[in-house]
Amino acid sequence: MSFNSLQFILLLVLVVLTYWRLRLRGQNRLLLLASYVFYGWWDWRFLLLLVVTTVIDFAIGIRIEEAVGERAKRVWLVSQLVFNLGILAFFKYANFFIDSAQQVADALGLEWSAPVLRIILPVGISFFVFHEISYAVDIFRGRLRAERSLATYALFIAYFPLLAAGPIERAWHLLPQLRTERRRPNREQVYSGILLIITGIFKKVVIADTVAVVANAVFARPEGRGFIPLAVGAVAFAIQIYGDFSGYTDVARGTSRLLGIEVFRNFEQPYLSTSITQFWRTWHISLSSWLHDYLYIPLGGNQRGRFGTYRNLFLVMLIGGLWHGAAWTFVIWGGLHGVALAVHRALGAYEPRGRPGVPGLRDVPKILGTFTLVTALWVFFRAESLGDAFAFFRNMTNGPIGSVPGAWKADLLTVGLFAVLVLAMDLVDRRRAVLRPLQWSPVLQGALVGAALVGILVWSGTAPVPFIYFQF
Repeated sequence: MSFNSLQFILLLVLVVLTYWRLRLRGQNRLLLLASYVFYGWWDWRFLLLLVVTTVIDFAIGIRIEEAVGERAKRVWLVSQLVFNLGILAFFKYANFFIDSAQQVADALGLEWSAPVLRIILPVGISFFVFHEISYAVDIFRGRLRAERSLATYALFIAYFPLLAAGPIERAWHLLPQLRTERRRPNREQVYSGILLIITGIFKKVVIADTVAVVANAVFARPEGRGFIPLAVGAVAFAIQIYGDFSGYTDVARGTSRLLGIEVFRNFEQPYLSTSITQFWRTWHISLSSWLHDYLYIPLGGNQRGRFGTYRNLFLVMLIGGLWHGAAWTFVIWGGLHGVALAVHRALGAYEPRGRPGVPGLRDVPKILGTFTLVTALWVFFRAESLGDAFAFFRNMTNGPIGSVPGAWKADLLTVGLFAVLVLAMDLVDRRRAVLRPLQWSPVLQGALVGAALVGILVWSGTAPVPFIYFQF
């Protein structure tokens, strides 16, 4: 049984109505119960897996802290990594490795029949495993004290707004908020939280699900289409995945704000990036920063010389691609992003850290170039196989329109309109410190919120499209 948006909203309303009548311990217990109900709704067996890994990682975290000497601490840390990565490898990559081995055997002419495993991928397993790994590593590094309350740690792992698709929180940021009394949000926080939820649902239901129709049709049958229809389909998917994923994280942030909890901002207008490096500092920020802190830095970061830096960038993105899914398409997608990052670093381009500034007219060529690169690589992410991805690009040589153009003009108009809408929303968000949308006149705010709600009601009648990142 799927857990749809309406059920999520009903769960949220029930939680919030009761939540602020309780003290800290009651609030945490309520959130933990809601989180387990939310997760167990898909399949109670997945809930059992979540509980078992939580209890084991909780115990190992204490062992890491109490172990005498770095060697003993490292033994416990390695055991935790082996345990969690082993679970992730079994559920997410077992069939991938078996299928790949079968393909190699077939290519070598070996008579070998691979075993058939019917493994169902638990929702959000990559997210809660990364939570557990970062928690143990931070204890080992001395940045964090091990949590002594099993209920509090369980809530950190299972917190329902983040459980299915992130953002990937850090224990040093979320656990202190779960340990201390939370202040009831003021009027501005309540309003901004509700606005984030409405914005997130609007991005998902109105923007992402609408352009998904175009993307799905083009990727399902690229044969005979020309460059323009295929490019429109690729841009449609770029808009879909952005609206889909950033919409979910907006809902997660807004929900948490109503509960007196602040979580990481996961997107900072990535399609306004002027380089591939800036893109990865503004897209899925919680994942890219996780990979930087727990993979890139341990590999040596940029302290191993020029070629060591290039190697590390490539390896991190290769693993990041594999994290997204057990398929060669994701591996190639991640590897090509790693090559692009290495090339950008080799060119000596400097990218200041921190929140990017407002782009000017002179930045437009760089923005368009970066968006074109990112969109082209999304083809590998979206395609069902490498063969499909290469066929997609090969069909682009069929001419501007191709022999089977279909309704490409209507698709172009639809994608163009939603691209302009996304651009307008991102430009306002990028200039939020100056424009201060929360301080706009009540009439203008009411008109925008009303229009968003009308759009959600009108578009919600269509067939629901699952969140893309639920599969990771």
